[in-house]
Amino acid sequence: MSELQNPSRARMAAGKLAMGAAVRIGRTVEIVPAFRTAGLDWVFLDLEHGPISIDVASQIAVTALQAGLTPIARVPKGEYGMATRLLDNGAMGLVMPHVDTAEEAREMVEKLRFPPGGKRSVFGGMPQFGFAPRPVKETSEILNRETLVIAMVETPESVENAFEIAAVPGIDVLFIGTNDLCAEMGIPGQFGRPEVAAAYDRVIEACRQHGKYSGMGGLYDPALMKKFTGAGIQFVLMGSDHSFMLQAARQKVLELQPESKA
Repeated sequence: MSELQNPSRARMAAGKLAMGAAVRIGRTVEIVPAFRTAGLDWVFLDLEHGPISIDVASQIAVTALQAGLTPIARVPKGEYGMATRLLDNGAMGLVMPHVDTAEEAREMVEKLRFPPGGKRSVFGGMPQFGFAPRPVKETSEILNRETLVIAMVETPESVENAFEIAAVPGIDVLFIGTNDLCAEMGIPGQFGRPEVAAAYDRVIEACRQHGKYSGMGGLYDPALMKKFTGAGIQFVLMGSDHSFMLQAARQKVLELQPESKA
């Protein structure tokens, strides 16, 4: 197998957007070539809110590896046992929700990086390398380099601590969870508020100063998405399989029955 590369990391390193979508209702690997045809770069396997299992997530992740998309998983806060199982079985990125402090960010790195950067347990015969046996040192070095460790910024505390979190070695992305952030700020769903823009500005600048990437999710208004990608956001959650399906289906209904309230 050729040298492993994370295509989303490579795109961001080249100054481009890495765009992904969540798997919510998909249960089979066909979702991967569909996302690739749509032009996406990464597949979001959400085990925090979504119903998929580790088994299903791993099958989709292995397919994504072969298709040239980055499989990225999210787990519930602090579920590091689940996180490392997903990384051992195909994921090339791990999203941890509600990372509020640099201390929590350092814990992420310790749990999710192999030595010497962390204390993750070594595992052989990994799908990232086609299940081929490889020297442990080489495997660890490549996966430490290519795996994205992604801390979610979802509270005012996290925004306040963005510079300290971004400074933690081994953290790659600060990913703004806009829905939860707005809820925590007492302005649920009000994505156009200046407080939200100020939070984005702070996180983007923190990442810029420390050589990290900034990302956004939970925000799907095209004008706001363009505003924040123009300001420096590179890691973008575009939506999910079920939202795309509903949007397209609704549009077809309105094309034939404009008055429909279905």
